[in-house]
Amino acid sequence: MENSVITIRGLSKSYKKHEVLHDFSLDVQRGHICGLIGPNVAGKTTIMKIMGGIIRPDCGEMEFFGKGDDLDKSRDRMSFMIEQPIINPAMNARDNLEYIRILRGYPDPKRVDEILDIVGLSNTGKKTALKFSLGMKQRLGIGMALLPKPEIMVLDEPVNGLDPEGIVEIRQLIKRMQEEWGVTVLISSHLLSELSELCTDFSIISHGRLVENFSREELLIKCRGHIAVRTDDINRSAAILEDKLSITDYKVIHGEEIHIFERLDEIHRISKTLTDNGLVITRLNEEGHNLEEYYLEKVGGINE
Repeated sequence: MENSVITIRGLSKSYKKHEVLHDFSLDVQRGHICGLIGPNVAGKTTIMKIMGGIIRPDCGEMEFFGKGDDLDKSRDRMSFMIEQPIINPAMNARDNLEYIRILRGYPDPKRVDEILDIVGLSNTGKKTALKFSLGMKQRLGIGMALLPKPEIMVLDEPVNGLDPEGIVEIRQLIKRMQEEWGVTVLISSHLLSELSELCTDFSIISHGRLVENFSREELLIKCRGHIAVRTDDINRSAAILEDKLSITDYKVIHGEEIHIFERLDEIHRISKTLTDNGLVITRLNEEGHNLEEYYLEKVGGINE
């Protein structure tokens, strides 16, 4: 896609005879926050490690910023926080950030103070990271990733183990990264309710295989209460719903199914109207999910 900054095609990876990733593909658009959804051992961390150059895939292609010929050079414009932040527990927040500034070759030392303020650690002084709470460590890790002003950040379970207050802090920080600085974010999490509030796009992965990609707008349609109708003639069904029942709040999904968002208490009347007009109904259900319910439906309730 024209505005993709991450493009993955046919990525596979096995350890001995165990396949952990199979033919995985993904497009992430510039300035979006893409949530990678899946249970433990689904392959999420493997994808991120391959993106970061930590491990090599068995096959597949990757492009960053539309280029696939020099991935290491492209990675200079990216930051990764995979599994957990790499923090020196004997150093304070400032020294950890200063170390990253020198390591990444960022020239301006004032950036350290800027990052301390952004992640809310400017008042920690000489307190070593060993004495930080889990939330403080996560914020420091994100700050270390954010310091060189990356265009893309890859965050593996950044809210894992945090209390509700810490989760809100990380969510607000990631939103600020996207909205104020235009950072593109690929994020994984078990907390699907949190991702539903944060992400612009979602990719469900199970047992190393892509299940589905969808946008936030598509999620809202999927999760909004509705009557799902399939018949032997979808276009004629839509016309009958409008002409006979004056239903206008509906959407035709992929030319195969109608989602009706009004008159939810009149499912029997809708059914009778369609059949009285010679249509064969193959599906008629009341539906509506949140992200967790939709995810469980798609992966068959498996959550390892």
